[in-house]
Amino acid sequence: MDEQSFFELEFEIFNSLAGKLGGLSEQDVNKKIELASKTKNPALSKEDIDRITNDAKLFEPVDKYINEEDIEDIMINSTKNIFVYKSGVGQLKTPEHVNDRRELDMLVAKIRMYVSEGKPERSIVDVHLPNGSRVNVVDSPIGANITIRNFRRTALSIIDLINMGEMSYNMAGRFWLYAEGLKVRPANLIIGGMPASGKTTLLNAMFSFFRPEQRIVVIEDTYELNTDTQENCVRLETTSDTTMQDLVKNSLRMRPDMIIIGEVRGAEAKDMMTAMNIGKISMGTIHASTSRDVVTRLQHTPMSVEKDIIPLIDSIIVVSQVNENNKSVRKITQVSEIAGIETQVLLSDLYMYDYKTHKSSEILPSVTYRDTLSKLTGVPPTEIVAEEQRRGRILQKLNELGVRDLKGINEMCRDYYDNPDRVLQRLKIS
Repeated sequence: MDEQSFFELEFEIFNSLAGKLGGLSEQDVNKKIELASKTKNPALSKEDIDRITNDAKLFEPVDKYINEEDIEDIMINSTKNIFVYKSGVGQLKTPEHVNDRRELDMLVAKIRMYVSEGKPERSIVDVHLPNGSRVNVVDSPIGANITIRNFRRTALSIIDLINMGEMSYNMAGRFWLYAEGLKVRPANLIIGGMPASGKTTLLNAMFSFFRPEQRIVVIEDTYELNTDTQENCVRLETTSDTTMQDLVKNSLRMRPDMIIIGEVRGAEAKDMMTAMNIGKISMGTIHASTSRDVVTRLQHTPMSVEKDIIPLIDSIIVVSQVNENNKSVRKITQVSEIAGIETQVLLSDLYMYDYKTHKSSEILPSVTYRDTLSKLTGVPPTEIVAEEQRRGRILQKLNELGVRDLKGINEMCRDYYDNPDRVLQRLKIS
């Protein structure tokens, strides 16, 4: 069989498998491909079937970028060009390109095999590849446009973010306090930022701080968060039949201690606030560039949250992509706590990043949330501030000792929750 005929056979086989490989194990994927190959051409040799199986898993010409840790996004503009977004560098044009419409259609056929929700023949599809990368395909008259969002095999930890210059140890200590709440009251928290600013990365890093006994319900449009550190964790994903609002409402029947919403952008915002109002801690991300923008977005359609209940949110963290020394880097640019309502929702800014000088203000002491914890625990406000700083020093010590991964940090946090004095003594922190 010549190469042209083999190409056409592969194309037929891959199209016949559209929507049939999503969520399967590698072994089951191989069986499906073998069966489809023999159905199309019973005379195929084992070598031919092995080649088809291998070709099905190669997403040329971008396969090498899909497996590169520093590449966050891959953008294939039909047959024109290919761009990537590289961590710490920004957007780059690659030397590769899709040669012609025939090659582009083959790439799309491979991707559509892994559609697990909805109809694979739709003009717009979202797909998870076997390695976890998320693909969006949009058909157009001149050929499909493909965007691939890569996910790190090893999720960034809070110490990784410190080392990248996103935040200080003191700030990370405060985020730890927000996430754990001295066992009695973690913070209701919103992380704001524009697309690709690092909202989900920061939220994911905070999973190391959650207490082991908490039951957490995670709700996402597509799976992005790494929840491996939490044993009692439910992961839910929206479908064409089940909206984010449906899942947030239903989560209240699942006995959660905490509800994590991957991205808040619609009517589910009201249900999130309802959860906060009945004592269910909620955290999520939202597209906004400042704390005030977060509040404004919540108040207006399609979220339409009443102003009077927005103070249920304890803190807003804003993360942004900023340009420093001709490099695109991620920074925490604002940390605010909600201090009540007058004519508008009152924001207490505890930290601000200065875009002109590229310098950061010192993080000011928490007031509203600190006082909430003080009231619930009987611990004086000064001791709560001291505890926040102590946690920052613990993270610094872990960094010095080379303990920087999510699991390692989580294990230390669990030890600290069980016996703080023992951990402080072991780390030689007074």
